[in-house]
Amino acid sequence: MSTLSVDKLIDIMRATQGDSGDASALTEEVLDTPFTSLNVDSLAVLEIVTQIQDEFQLRIPDAAMEGMKTPRQILDHVNGLLAESS
Repeated sequence: MSTLSVDKLIDIMRATQGDSGDASALTEEVLDTPFTSLNVDSLAVLEIVTQIQDEFQLRIPDAAMEGMKTPRQILDHVNGLLAESS
């Protein structure tokens, strides 16, 4: 069974953040920090989720995506979907 690791999520977040923020601040310690406090806007969250969907061949409903306010919520939701599909 594949899972979305913390390191992989952080790599995806760094890749989508580009020059818009301090990507070096993205570490495991920020998993419970709201995206707004990380200067990650809703478009960036959409990009993160889209990349995860493509990589893991998942479908994450818009309603679920709207409820994801922290990196940990993405991690938990994706890993829950992956566990269901195995």
